[in-house]
Amino acid sequence: MHELLRSNLNFFWGGVIAETLSQCGIKHVIISPGSRSAPLTTGFALNEKIKTTPVLDERSAAFYALGLAKASGLPVALICTSGTAAANYLPAVIEARYARVPLIILTADRPPELRDCAAGQAIDQQKLFGDYIHWYHELALPNRALLPYMQKSLQQAWRKSLGCGGPVHLNIPFRDPLAPVVDGETWELSDDAIRAVHKETFSKRNVDLDSILADQSSVSRGLVIAGPDISTAPKKYARGVLNLAKALGWPILADTLSPMRHHGRMDEWVIAHYDCVLRDLELSDTLKPSAVIQIGPLPTCKVLRKWLSDLNVPTSIISLSLDNLDPLHRPANYIQASPNDFATHEVEPKRSDFLEIWLNENRKVAERFESAFGACDELFEGKISWLLEKHLPENTPVFVASSMPVRDVEFFWPANDKHFRFAANRGANGIDGTLSSAMGYVEGCGQPGVLLTGDLAFLHDQNGLLMAPEFEGSLTVIVINNNGGGIFEKLEISKFDPPFEQYFATPQNVDLAQISASHNLRHSAPTNWDAFISEIKSLPESGIRIIELKTNRKEDMAFRQKLFKK
Repeated sequence: MHELLRSNLNFFWGGVIAETLSQCGIKHVIISPGSRSAPLTTGFALNEKIKTTPVLDERSAAFYALGLAKASGLPVALICTSGTAAANYLPAVIEARYARVPLIILTADRPPELRDCAAGQAIDQQKLFGDYIHWYHELALPNRALLPYMQKSLQQAWRKSLGCGGPVHLNIPFRDPLAPVVDGETWELSDDAIRAVHKETFSKRNVDLDSILADQSSVSRGLVIAGPDISTAPKKYARGVLNLAKALGWPILADTLSPMRHHGRMDEWVIAHYDCVLRDLELSDTLKPSAVIQIGPLPTCKVLRKWLSDLNVPTSIISLSLDNLDPLHRPANYIQASPNDFATHEVEPKRSDFLEIWLNENRKVAERFESAFGACDELFEGKISWLLEKHLPENTPVFVASSMPVRDVEFFWPANDKHFRFAANRGANGIDGTLSSAMGYVEGCGQPGVLLTGDLAFLHDQNGLLMAPEFEGSLTVIVINNNGGGIFEKLEISKFDPPFEQYFATPQNVDLAQISASHNLRHSAPTNWDAFISEIKSLPESGIRIIELKTNRKEDMAFRQKLFKK
């Protein structure tokens, strides 16, 4: 144990917390500066088995941790001081809760005697995040006799976060001293002071694929709907879902955040353009299934959700989570399993007329997009997603901002076998924290990646650029600069100006080249598709660069509507 952690009880306590979480499996901790958290910060910073990253802004720190945890599937820890610092974690905590991303939040706090008495930097931190966390506990004040209790609490935090797939919160009070001043006692990490903490495993219900197939054996007009998933074994996940669909002879409607869109030759099973297909009301009526199997959460697509809500067919939902994953409130049979469980099954592929109808309509849409984009010389936002699939290096991690970028990816990014790893903050569908989340995700994936974002989402989190000097990954940020919120052009309020332009579109008129220069980042602004393609065909090995594409949101919305009406 480092000498500083042997100086007094507080810093010894912080050192044991770090070592215990290290034994549980924590690999990465994001730390924001503060005084009350000094024992925690020092304990983790001096633990050679844990990677620590300092981030000034707690809001950026939390979203950065969120991205890291999405990439690894393992809990990432956050440390901040007392007061309003922890309140800045809330947006990322909400996203983690709904996206089922494991985070362990360690908030330092004033001791009980300094609460509710006008002491500085003291707020009520008890259950600060409410029902958005899976588990909350406040540790006792440091006490050598309570080491076994403290370690058990930390082990429980790890277990709850990993097992439930979401955030947990430990509030940790400290009295002075908040510096490693020597108190004359002997504080040493020995076998008597800390017990080894063993990783715990979680049993999964072993579901036999044959039993699922038997339940659906008489159904020829069925659909498999693969929702967003951040599987750390995407190839295995994709094989499992494909085995299920092949054995049933059903088409797979795959969200763009599902591994199904990007792993394996899926053109004979995966329907990528279901949003456009289902906009034809007469056609959508002929495509109604007689049964549905939903994998994980539903895709966010409003057209699909509205169509499903009007159906009255047997529905099964496959998920390891016991959360309610049906915003349509249909009668459903929950099957606690993972598609990974089906990956090794040998199945006999079946074909059905229903499958062929879906595939034929999907091909028609793909050909329509191919023709329209091939003839499109203007910088249309939607063509960016279409080109990225064609020209990005295989295996690229791709993070997509909520709002219009993720919808364009949903519309126009075809099924492929290029093994892209996709992520977005769609648990709560907000634009906050986009840049910080992408930085964490790409660094966690360990290879050069891309963020596709609009100008408002980028500017909303530009504090994330403060992490650029510490950033160890490679991130190419593609900013669609349409000078405002393009998605609001879809709303009825867009026909009324004022107040639309000032209060909804909210154009910012910010020079992104100057922002890039102030952080010593490379910036480019291609004015044609050939220049853009040359920028994305290869990605830099390290650092952050910004590619800005200036578009016209009103013209782009009209182009989308024309494409869909066809």
